[in-house]
Amino acid sequence: MSDYRDDHNAQTEEELGHLEDSHESERERPRSRATDPRDLPKPLYRIKASHSNETFYAYFPKPAQGETPSEVPSEAAPAEPAAPPERAPESPAAGAAEPEDDEKEILDPAVIAALGWIAPRTMVVVPTRYGRDVCELQGIVAEPGQVGKDEIVPIERIATEDDLRKVEANRERERKAFETCRLKIVARNLPMKLVSAHYLLEEPKVLFYFSAESRVDFRELVKDLVSVFKIRIELRQIGVRDEARVTGGCGVCGRVLCCHGVTDKLVPVSIKMAKDQNLSLNSMKISGPCGRLLCCLAYEYGFYRDARRELPAEGVRFQYDGVLFRVTEVNALNGSVKMSGEDGRLLDMPAARFHYSEGHWQVKEEEKGEAEG
Repeated sequence: MSDYRDDHNAQTEEELGHLEDSHESERERPRSRATDPRDLPKPLYRIKASHSNETFYAYFPKPAQGETPSEVPSEAAPAEPAAPPERAPESPAAGAAEPEDDEKEILDPAVIAALGWIAPRTMVVVPTRYGRDVCELQGIVAEPGQVGKDEIVPIERIATEDDLRKVEANRERERKAFETCRLKIVARNLPMKLVSAHYLLEEPKVLFYFSAESRVDFRELVKDLVSVFKIRIELRQIGVRDEARVTGGCGVCGRVLCCHGVTDKLVPVSIKMAKDQNLSLNSMKISGPCGRLLCCLAYEYGFYRDARRELPAEGVRFQYDGVLFRVTEVNALNGSVKMSGEDGRLLDMPAARFHYSEGHWQVKEEEKGEAEG
């Protein structure tokens, strides 16, 4: 992160304490024991649930040995999964339209089952932790990292035209359900903010996501909603960071929010990360639209943490050139240290000249031809 400190607006760490995570994220749940990557099904895909923007792993079960779908052309071979199956040349009838270039017969479920490969951005039907739903396949995962087998779901099928039409129809139902639930919340004067509503694909259930500063007794609200929709109602309380992940938006950098467009893994972010990156302790500059610390503070923190181990901290005093100096600023990004001496000198030295020995920091002798800044 760049150094854009504005010290006259700086706040204390106690004043900024509310920017750190204070509630457990709705996504955080016990994880299973990691499985050896060699034992995971291949290819492994990353799937995104459109209603919550959560991502998870999935795989397409291959047909049992000896089963060969009749629709699969004989030319289809696992060695070249990216190429669509060839078709025998046909004599087009007069006036018949030529096939579109972007037509992909490889999306036929039978072909996919044989090839074991699905094109990115394909809509698929998978059993999520909320119920069976249509999700977007984002691509193959080469290095899944620490993941357990029970965290991977099987892809049941490629979404059909009927599935996609139902998803589109549900969007209008979700808008009406959202407005109905919002009015019920206002009528009961509940301290909660409705975030989104979602209908599952094949289950008579409506999911409502809401955020609140504390636990909310919504039992009477559920009764109101059941009387209106006549189906199962499920309310889920999420944190403010999860809310930003679901709704999306624009960050101070001008790009889509990281939690919405880059990754849904909400790692803990602390004030210490901002301090170690020489950022202003100004809540307006280090917090996002969710009111919590910027997720991007965690991206470069590892670099700054490791770099600072090789540099003296601000305020450290040591003898140099017969004068007592004090470190006034450390820039880990460009590897320089500014210090002031009791004789009034201000020096800017490269980090390579500092080393820790015998319990204190020392400055190496200047090499020939090297000038002090």
